[in-house]
Amino acid sequence: MVTTKAVVSDTGSRMLAGNPWFVGIVAWMVPGAGHLMQRRMLRGGLILGIFWAMFIVAVLSGGAHYPGFGFADGPLLYLLNVFGRLGSGLGALISWIAASTPAKDVAALATFEYGGRFLEVAGLINYLAAIDAVDIAVGRKR
Repeated sequence: MVTTKAVVSDTGSRMLAGNPWFVGIVAWMVPGAGHLMQRRMLRGGLILGIFWAMFIVAVLSGGAHYPGFGFADGPLLYLLNVFGRLGSGLGALISWIAASTPAKDVAALATFEYGGRFLEVAGLINYLAAIDAVDIAVGRKR
């Protein structure tokens, strides 16, 4: 009876891992998780490590406080900035919380603008990783 529950539970998790919508949302929210739930451990671990390393470096260098481009600078630059930052999934929420309490003299850091770009690039990398996870779930890629 216990083994039956384990098989049913394993089958349920495999069904979720095969659902491209679920995989895409999970992969976007937690970078690398879409691959890990499909048992692509090496790829998922690399994505997880690279994304969070970039994200941590970006936040520590003041990137969460970098305002980026405003709408007055041009709608395309503004939308690219927002799109890149939202690509981080839960990282976008973490950076928003970090930016809600401004650090003293963060704009004086030499790495202030680089941190903002790191956040955007980490989000764009996560979009690519999420699409890759969905492609694996659909069967277009191994």
